[in-house]
Amino acid sequence: MKLTSPVFDEGGLIPEKYTCDGIDVSPSLKWSSMPVGTKTIAIICDDPDAPMGTWVHWVIYNLPATTDVLPEEVPAVKILPNGAMQGKNDFGKIGYGGPCPPSGTHRYYFKIYALDDELMVEAGITKSQLEKAMQGHILSEGQLMGRYKLR
Repeated sequence: MKLTSPVFDEGGLIPEKYTCDGIDVSPSLKWSSMPVGTKTIAIICDDPDAPMGTWVHWVIYNLPATTDVLPEEVPAVKILPNGAMQGKNDFGKIGYGGPCPPSGTHRYYFKIYALDDELMVEAGITKSQLEKAMQGHILSEGQLMGRYKLR
């Protein structure tokens, strides 16, 4: 699976707009090469360079398999109009929370998962709850890594 963004390249800098220095909205993402049998898609964004351990920035799941793009500025609601659900990030909020590293340049991994079923979980779950629910259902995965340093 290939995950890309029109606003930053693999290993590139995430524009300020999508961070706590900007208006802190989610970037647009696009993917391709979904395997046959994909029923839903999940995306997790996290920062393994956070001082207190990996920091979760976004949890979104049960995206319909017919979806191949997420537009910029996904609303911070538990359930989106297409039925997709968003979970809680480590800022304690639903939806996307952009890069906001305390110091240095951090890496932000946007990880995408093709799943063979709709996950029977509530909206608002955590990354660890999503990972548990996805066990045995992942057909394929991919990732996109961007970097950011506070100005």
